[in-house]
Amino acid sequence: QGQEKLSCNPKKENGTHVVLCELGNPMKAGVQITVDMELSVSRLEDMGDAITFHLQLQSKNSPSPSNASVTVTVPVEAEAEMELRGNSLPAITVLPTSWHWVDGSRRLEDHGIKVEHVYELHNKGPGTVSGVTLSLAVPHLLGDHVLLYLLELGTEGGMNCSHHPALNPAQV
Repeated sequence: QGQEKLSCNPKKENGTHVVLCELGNPMKAGVQITVDMELSVSRLEDMGDAITFHLQLQSKNSPSPSNASVTVTVPVEAEAEMELRGNSLPAITVLPTSWHWVDGSRRLEDHGIKVEHVYELHNKGPGTVSGVTLSLAVPHLLGDHVLLYLLELGTEGGMNCSHHPALNPAQV
C-alpha cells in the first residue's frame, strides 16, 4: 500500500558478496509485498557477458526448508565511445617544383619535407576499454613513385604497435 525505503547491509560470506535487507516484522499470513531493488555493481568489465544474482527470502520467525529462492541473470553490455583526433605538423606542405627524390641517399632532406602526423585515441566513456585495435592506412606510393617516405612510428601511453614493412626502407 505504501512505499518504504529498506535498510540493507552489504557483507561478504565465503567470498560472495551478500546484501541483507530487513523487510519488517511481524508480517501477517498471506501478505504480498513487492520489492524493487537497485544495485550498483563496479568493475563489470571483468564479469563477462552476464552477471547472476541469487535472491532468497527467509523468515526469522518460522524457518522453512522451502525458503523461496530465485536466480536472476542480467546481461552485461559495456558501452564506450571512442574518438580519434589527428593533426599534421605543418598543416600544409608545398613541395618545390624543382625537387626530386635522390635515390640511395641517407640524408633526410633528400627524401622530402618532414611532416609529422599525430593521432590521439580518446575514450569518451562511460565504460573503460581494452583490446582496442587501431588500423591506420597511409598512402605511401603513387603508382611506382614514393608519395610519402614513412620514416618512423612512435606511441605513448603503454600501447603496442606493429608497423608496415615499408617503414624506413632506405634506413635513413
